[in-house]
Amino acid sequence: MMTINVGVVLAIIVVMRLRRRTQARSRAEERNTALFILALGIVIAPTPLGQGIFDMIKQLVSGVSQVGI
Repeated sequence: MMTINVGVVLAIIVVMRLRRRTQARSRAEERNTALFILALGIVIAPTPLGQGIFDMIKQLVSGVSQVGI
């Protein structure tokens, strides 16, 4: 039996949508792309990969705030 990983499907959709030219996009297409990216973030967030990305961003923000940029 073959299973489909929702995160992989959403990642493929996001990559395909972002490869398109920006001049030809309507507001509806931009909104749909944003919703796909949001859904991908929600799917990835509880995984170990998502936690690693979160920790990396947290360290980056902490370093930037200590420097005072």
